Amino acid sequence: MLRRLVSRVYWACSRWRLVSEPAPDRPTVLVGAPHTSNWDFVLMLGIAWRLGIDVRWLGKKSLFAGWRGPIMRALGGIPVDRSDPGRVVGEVVDRVHSGEVFGLVVTPDGTRGANEYWKSGFYRIARETGMPVTLGYVDRTTMTTGLGPTIELTGEVPADMDRIRVFYADKAGLRPHLRTEPRLRSEDVADGSTID
Repeated sequence: MLRRLVSRVYWACSRWRLVSEPAPDRPTVLVGAPHTSNWDFVLMLGIAWRLGIDVRWLGKKSLFAGWRGPIMRALGGIPVDRSDPGRVVGEVVDRVHSGEVFGLVVTPDGTRGANEYWKSGFYRIARETGMPVTLGYVDRTTMTTGLGPTIELTGEVPADMDRIRVFYADKAGLRPHLRTEPRLRSEDVADGSTID
């Protein structure tokens, strides 16, 4: 397959090293973090193509304008209207329930800048579809990238996020100063039991 060949050449020439647990063997939500650079997209494609994962990813609607639209869709892109982010969760859940099989790449820390919280869409999608969450990463300090563990979310938000925080604690991203700590806004609500 052409994608596998391209990815082998990429990893052979890249200064980055692919270090990965085995690819998930069922549909999963692939968390891409820390998301601090546009280069994360190239690394994500390299990981997916090398491991043979059919991926979809969420991108802002403007990325799909004009001539870029067909290319972005061919690479697995799903446009997101940021003025109505809740709608995209419903659309993804509908795709999964209709039988479409894919790994959904989500960058919950949002745009490539330091934010206060992660966006909760990845959590809601995983819970509503029954998909596990696979923790993908970029770590400039070791020049490694890849997939970490695949975990089942329990619905206990603080406990689930604690597991995620432990994994990402030593992952710096490409631009460490733009890294966002894995925390959902709902964790700062008194009982921490609801997802925003």
